[in-house]
Amino acid sequence: MRKLIIVAILLGSMVQGIFAQKIEIKGTVCDASHIAIEYANVVLQTIDSTFVNGVTTDPEGQFIFKNTTEGDYRIVISSIGYNTAYITLDGVKRHTDLGQIVLDSAAIALEGVTITGSRQISRADRKLVFPSERQLKTSTNGVNLLQEMMLPRILVNPMNNTIGLSGGGELQLRINGVKAEIDEVKALRPADIVRIEYHDNPGLRYGNAEIVLDYIVRRPDTGGSFGTDISQGVNAMWGNYNIYGKINHKKSELGFSYFAGPRDFNGSYRDNEEEFHLADGTILQRLELGEPSKLTLAQHNANVNYSLQISENSLFSAAFRMYANNQPHWDYKGILYNANDITDKVNMIDLTKRNWSRPSLDLYYQHNLKNKQTLVFNLVGTYNREKSNRTYQESIENEILTDIDNYTSGNKYSLIAEAIYEKQFSKGNALSFGINHTQSYSNNEYRNGHSYETNMHQGNSYIFSEYRGKLNKLDYRLGIAMTRFYYNQSGDNNSTVNYSFNPSLVLHYTISDNSYLRWKGNIYNASPSLADLSDVEQAVDSFQIRRGNPNLKSYMCYYTELAYEWRKGIFYTNVWGAYDYRPNAIMDEKIQEGNKIIQTWNNQKDWQKVSGRIMFRLGPIHDILQLSFTGGVNHYMSHGHEYSHTYTNWFCEAEASVSYKKFSLYWQINTNWNNFWGETLSGGENIQAFGVYYKHKDLRVGLGAFNPFTNDYKVQSENWNKFASYKTSNYIKESSRLFTVSVSYNFSFGRTFKTAQRKVNNSDNDSGVMSTGK
Repeated sequence: MRKLIIVAILLGSMVQGIFAQKIEIKGTVCDASHIAIEYANVVLQTIDSTFVNGVTTDPEGQFIFKNTTEGDYRIVISSIGYNTAYITLDGVKRHTDLGQIVLDSAAIALEGVTITGSRQISRADRKLVFPSERQLKTSTNGVNLLQEMMLPRILVNPMNNTIGLSGGGELQLRINGVKAEIDEVKALRPADIVRIEYHDNPGLRYGNAEIVLDYIVRRPDTGGSFGTDISQGVNAMWGNYNIYGKINHKKSELGFSYFAGPRDFNGSYRDNEEEFHLADGTILQRLELGEPSKLTLAQHNANVNYSLQISENSLFSAAFRMYANNQPHWDYKGILYNANDITDKVNMIDLTKRNWSRPSLDLYYQHNLKNKQTLVFNLVGTYNREKSNRTYQESIENEILTDIDNYTSGNKYSLIAEAIYEKQFSKGNALSFGINHTQSYSNNEYRNGHSYETNMHQGNSYIFSEYRGKLNKLDYRLGIAMTRFYYNQSGDNNSTVNYSFNPSLVLHYTISDNSYLRWKGNIYNASPSLADLSDVEQAVDSFQIRRGNPNLKSYMCYYTELAYEWRKGIFYTNVWGAYDYRPNAIMDEKIQEGNKIIQTWNNQKDWQKVSGRIMFRLGPIHDILQLSFTGGVNHYMSHGHEYSHTYTNWFCEAEASVSYKKFSLYWQINTNWNNFWGETLSGGENIQAFGVYYKHKDLRVGLGAFNPFTNDYKVQSENWNKFASYKTSNYIKESSRLFTVSVSYNFSFGRTFKTAQRKVNNSDNDSGVMSTGK
């Protein structure tokens, strides 16, 4: 009987186990702005930390554990860039929905996760790149952090503290989704940067940008921070001075930044070879032998911004920006020789004074609606003021043979308004559409023996819609846009109105966790600048005149690219190729009128560019050494009504970064990548830069050198026109073997964090004034 009771108990336990309720535990992981976090690791454990199950979140940030038995559990959620979350579940007996689980951002040390390299998560539309602890510790701002991370196509010029693209193209900088200026990136504290979102196939809302760098930054809701970053030339008057700060109180944030960049060089000169074919059959070859002259300028950039987190779902911000540049000297002096008779020579001076200022006011509002919907409104008003005075003279002893005095004064007023709607669906699908309108008015005065005054109106409207979807391993993005361009110059009864249709398609195929293949194609519209449209003439020298063309038309651009990426451990490779075709492109041309050569612009036949690039990156090795090498080629085909040119430019870039304890070393070399447009070859820079730094807590000091192994720093340009060609080399003696010292210091106090992200920003940087230089 006793044995029967034991058997019955065992059978009852088995039956209870078989028929015990199987429950589901699910939830949604998001950040402080309620934006879903993809690929977060979610682990189900027992209370004593025994592993039960593990999953990752889907594109909606959702996870689910199925067929789970009743009991006590702990859920551990982690994702690169966020603090790990721990959730304890006592006595779970039924289906459980945990709802939204918010992960707090973490910039350096993440609980449960240690970032030892430039970790990266690839998505169809962007890469999430997380700086390593080493990179954060050795950097002092958002620019030199980017230098340490060695991202594809990104070129950091440490001399001018600028960021550009290898092979050319438009780079767009953003902070928490907001279009930002370079000085605002310089003001970022590395400790506040969670990650950089690297958009190498940006959508229609980003306009014609080829690359978008979006710095995702934590925003504190209390406390503040202040800092300064100063670099000074030892053997030349060259400096980059930055000061910045932020104060937060509850829902408000007040921030400021200021940059000053003085330059005072005495070794600026140019050598020039020119050949003129005049209408009377005369052929003249001239050689310009330059003499050291003065180059002086002072840059001043200031930014004051205020933001208010009205509620959990609403954000308002206002920013006042003031950019100014005063250039009292950009002087060239030398002697002009007749190449066929060296006794036939004249003295030459070419002096340019220029100053401009650009204040702007930026108002922004964002509201997050239910069901993953977002509305964004942005309004930007800008005033561009520019004045320049160019004096050009050719003389023999005290006799002036050619005397040109060009004075230009320009005023441009613009208003940019934008509205965007975004809606996210399940499985990573999303829909967005928006409208952007720019209205500008410019009033320019030109005096050069004659007096011209131009009043120009321009309007540009842009409407777009874009859908992002996913089919297994294939992600796709389909976009449609419509552009309207309007232009009128006062005194001209004819107005120009153009409409264009702009489709785009992106296909992104995930081959494995370590590699993908992506194809991109789009059609977009390019409009003439106000400066090129000006119905104005200006003398350049004794033979040449520059003339605007009010009959220029907008034109279409057709672009396609193919990219492959592979990464494994410390190895990374990116292979990229592109083709760019622009029929009716606005390009330069020159025509003969008597014994004068007229430089102007016209809608030419077409311009084409074939590009290729391959990048290798190795590291970080033992969190100490990282190396990067990029090689590429640009092949240009430029076809005008009266000319046809091809040009091929090979370029390479190499970087090395070494860090050990409190010391770091950086080395960079870039061979020049050149641009060819119309009949003009615009040369890039050959740069070598070296720096060694020591950092202790919030203080960093360093020594650097620019172009330490050359004494003839120069930038070359050429024009291949059959009537008036030239080959020019511009030298700045102080840019060779320039040694610098740098000091950076920042501190913070009483900071706790709550993130709010702004998604758009607009700016107008075009003064609308025709250039007066040679």
